[in-house]
Amino acid sequence: MAVIDLGELRDDVASDAPGRAPRAVGRPFRVLVVLLVALVTLASATPPARPAQWTVPGGTGASAFVSGDRVYVVRPLDWRPGALREVVAYRDGRERWRSRLPSPGEVVSVWEMGDRVLAAGTNGPDQAWQTVALEAATGRLSWRQPALGYPAGDALLLQPTTGSGPQEVRRVAVADGRTLWTAPATPDLRFVAGPAGVEGLLVVPETGETVVLDAVTGERLAARDLHPGELPTQRRVLTAGDLLLEIREDGVAAYQRETLRSRWTADLPLLDYVDTCGDVLCASRQTGGMWGLDPATGAVRWATDRWFGVIRTDGGRLLVGAGDGDGGIGGDHLAVLDADDGRLVADLPGWAVVAPNEFGDRLFLTRRLGGGRLLLAELDLPGGRLPVRGVLSGVDCSAGRALVVCRDRDGDFAVRRLP
Repeated sequence: MAVIDLGELRDDVASDAPGRAPRAVGRPFRVLVVLLVALVTLASATPPARPAQWTVPGGTGASAFVSGDRVYVVRPLDWRPGALREVVAYRDGRERWRSRLPSPGEVVSVWEMGDRVLAAGTNGPDQAWQTVALEAATGRLSWRQPALGYPAGDALLLQPTTGSGPQEVRRVAVADGRTLWTAPATPDLRFVAGPAGVEGLLVVPETGETVVLDAVTGERLAARDLHPGELPTQRRVLTAGDLLLEIREDGVAAYQRETLRSRWTADLPLLDYVDTCGDVLCASRQTGGMWGLDPATGAVRWATDRWFGVIRTDGGRLLVGAGDGDGGIGGDHLAVLDADDGRLVADLPGWAVVAPNEFGDRLFLTRRLGGGRLLLAELDLPGGRLPVRGVLSGVDCSAGRALVVCRDRDGDFAVRRLP
């Protein structure tokens, strides 16, 4: 198995790679030199019981989504504008079922929860959103709701996007769409996203009490007026760990999330976003660069002028990016930093993040080899390694925990099983 060591990078670049991809054994957000190691084929590998790679039909307007060991292809039934779409489920290259969707809008996400397959997308030409649930075993329509669905624990949070005025956000059971509870009907309600979906709800009005709600139970956890006596204004509020952070013109103010009591303030000009980065907070600037902040005091531990936007945090290291161009997730330049001091650990020019289709701890990168091929590697941040997993062909690749899929030049989808 070829491995790129992120701690000892050199300027050796292989001009090409063997046409046959190796099989390797092993385990969901920006640069100076790179080592590209030659691929090694395991001579004594036993043929797998299931196919290692296959192709499934795509076509004009089709999209592919990975979930578990299945690929779901969504495609229009014909070429006419406003045509209905169908979902086709494949496993090991064989079609399992197909199901016609009840409206013609574009589908932007397909994922599995329990024994249901969820599809979210626009509901026809009015561009309102809907969420559809299909039986995972048969593809039969289970329920549909005129709202955009977000995973939240073992259920869904549905956010209506039709009608005028504020509407209730509902938590519904995945199996049958039954409403479990509703949140207040207010335009000030915001979702708190985490690694596995929505993890909390905030009500942030222009004036009055800010409210923290539990995303699973709907319980009111905290309520406090953070700006008594001040004029009403729109406020940028987000969460990071056990903190609620308010982005202001001159920096950031931190509050204890469970009580909403003030913790600290930090003067940080042109602040854009703050997120957790292990034992620090990463504060990104609007003009590029970021600070590493002490979450207990807001003190600046380190600063960098180039990198911004943390893609992945693990083992005291950060995968970050630079926005040098339209390079997808993380821009077109990736790097690994030490979370404690912001030191550059590894520079990864030419590497790009494969869009993840599933929540999980696997993150894959690709690097162009020429001839329409991509070198696929899996990032091991704690170990400081980038094990090579094979060679792909195609564009618009996405990956789950078990499969990676790319669109080929004919519009079909090439699928590879991940080791």
